[in-house]
Amino acid sequence: MDITPANIERLIYLVRNQKVMLDSDLAQMYGVETKVLNQTIRRNPDRFPSDFVLQLTKDERESLRSQFVTFRGSIAKRKYLPYMFTEQGVAMLSSVLNSKQAIRVNVLIMRTFVKIRKLLSSDESLIDKMEKLEKGTLEFKKDVDKVFRIVFERLDILEVETPPLPHKRRRIGIKNES
Repeated sequence: MDITPANIERLIYLVRNQKVMLDSDLAQMYGVETKVLNQTIRRNPDRFPSDFVLQLTKDERESLRSQFVTFRGSIAKRKYLPYMFTEQGVAMLSSVLNSKQAIRVNVLIMRTFVKIRKLLSSDESLIDKMEKLEKGTLEFKKDVDKVFRIVFERLDILEVETPPLPHKRRRIGIKNES
């Protein structure tokens, strides 16, 4: 796996209103087996309280499995329910996994979490803007409606002006023998 901020962002899920990362994804990035990573957690319970690491329920696992292709592949043949690490849990892993790769990966992950936090806490969150737009409280709602109306009118004109394809034309592609 190429460890880049963009790849890390794809491996962050929202579970129980928390941004978390899957144990097997972290293990792969750190270059250790998932069972070794989870064994480290069990051996250091004081370092990993319930707000740092959580174990998925069966329903959560099924929901995530159906939503994300990357998640589906990560847990396909797992015997046990996966663990998910919050930002603090990932930070704590750096104190337990002390290899150069673990430190390098942790720095990238922390930067990615900070980037996401900054994005979500901008002046006004995207969710707030969408809610205001749906309620019609934004000043530019009328302008947005006007722009959409213009776009659809122009599409209608293009549709009328576009000449139809000739009925007897040479087909391109594989001939269907059904």
